[in-house]
Amino acid sequence: MDKFQKKMDKNSGLPPALMLQGTCSNAGKSLLTAALCRLLTRQGLRVAPFKAQNMALNSFVTPQGGEIGRAQALQAWACGLEADVRMNPVLLKPTSTTGSQVILLGQPVGCMRFDAYLRFKPVAWKAVRRAYSSLAVGMDAMLLEGAGSPAEINLRRHDIVNMRMASYAKAQVLLVADIDRGGAFAAIVGTMCLLTRAERARVVGFLLNKFRGDAALLQPALDVVARRTGKPFLGVIPMLEGLCLPEEDSVSFKAGHTPGLHPEQAISAAAKLDIVVPDLPHICNISDLDALRAEPGVCVRIVRHAEHWGLPHMVILPGSRNSAEDMRWLRRTGLASCLMAFAANCLTQRRGLLTGICGGLQMLGLGIDDPLSLESGGSEPGLGLLPLLSSLQAGKRLCRTEGMADAALADAPLAVSGYEIHHGMSVPESEHAALRVLLRHNSGSPLGWGLCDSQGQARIWGTYLHGLFDADGFRHALLARTRREAGLPPVPGVAYSLGPELDRLADAVEQALNMPTILALLGKA
Repeated sequence: MDKFQKKMDKNSGLPPALMLQGTCSNAGKSLLTAALCRLLTRQGLRVAPFKAQNMALNSFVTPQGGEIGRAQALQAWACGLEADVRMNPVLLKPTSTTGSQVILLGQPVGCMRFDAYLRFKPVAWKAVRRAYSSLAVGMDAMLLEGAGSPAEINLRRHDIVNMRMASYAKAQVLLVADIDRGGAFAAIVGTMCLLTRAERARVVGFLLNKFRGDAALLQPALDVVARRTGKPFLGVIPMLEGLCLPEEDSVSFKAGHTPGLHPEQAISAAAKLDIVVPDLPHICNISDLDALRAEPGVCVRIVRHAEHWGLPHMVILPGSRNSAEDMRWLRRTGLASCLMAFAANCLTQRRGLLTGICGGLQMLGLGIDDPLSLESGGSEPGLGLLPLLSSLQAGKRLCRTEGMADAALADAPLAVSGYEIHHGMSVPESEHAALRVLLRHNSGSPLGWGLCDSQGQARIWGTYLHGLFDADGFRHALLARTRREAGLPPVPGVAYSLGPELDRLADAVEQALNMPTILALLGKA
């Protein structure tokens, strides 16, 4: 162990810290951490988020070209900070039911099965401690997030994200339970029973999340649990409907949860643009859809079976962490045939748009070659809708990108920006007269390719650029064109910004939390 680590392992000079742990996955830890980040920042405190190890397919690229969980990027923005790889030093991106790509301090270090990752854990733990100690310098407080549940006692010996991390940071723990799921009180009591005495001592209180109804009706139950555990409830947070904030993973997406609309924005279902998104088993970077889902004139539908396809106006084939396996799934479910028919109709009827993003781009092409077995290995034919060949290569492209979209997509050349996260490289099979570059990097290099109809309007296209729909001008123009072609009445678009949504989240949480106690726990009362 080097001198820096010996010094930092004594926790000298580390700021006070709060950690949110959960009784289960998807209890709402990520958004509550973001809310606390916002609230403390509004108090004038310098705070930073931290999650030692994250397992998620929704990731983001930092300005320095490192990959972290999208939730930590959101928490950073809530603090008024740029995303930093030290905020999420270990990111696991599942490629199958037994293996994950391991991202260490923003860079991939290999695909590992569970046993191999256990052997790697000492390296990961050292990186976690260094990252935390470095990030904490100059901060007034740190806000940590756990993963899953600290009561998974079979994992305790190898833990680097829950109580072991809390102990290193000397963090006080708030235990979060999801009351909407049911069994929240039993989950709290059971979790406390399974913790060691030292771990129980670190828990300072409970938060009930996602409550619907009158919180006063809960008081008898809160009193019983408080007496049994000796710990207080520090807040009952209401179910917050319609938050247009990025999810950590695809749990809510796959459950069909989509942001609601403010009443003044509500329009009839018949006037909404119908956008279909196949629910790929290895879907990733679903935040690409957030800006679309926030539009009042749009309905984003998640489709798993051919019989639910309907008559969409637009289809988006999203990113995938295993494009070949998801391509096989599209064929098994009959959705590949739906995509083929929709693409043909777009070209012949001169309306509609089929878009592939990252892995979706690869699936639109002729085939996906994985010679290094970075995902599932071998080769898999694509849909053959675009004359592109894709291969997965050892190097991973991680960068922020700015470019221009062609007028064939949105009636005029428009600026877009986003980020790239991919091992894949796609190239035209040969000189193909119909294939057009529809998106270019500001340097002039291609960022997206597609086919146009006889009138020169883009109908089938794909790109590696995540986040391109976040650009208001591009998104509004593309949706307006598609609505016009479908014979739908115009609907004014809305600006997509995370700032107001973060403030709405923070305001609601502030009303529900015992903020004086929270500040006192951080020594800021």
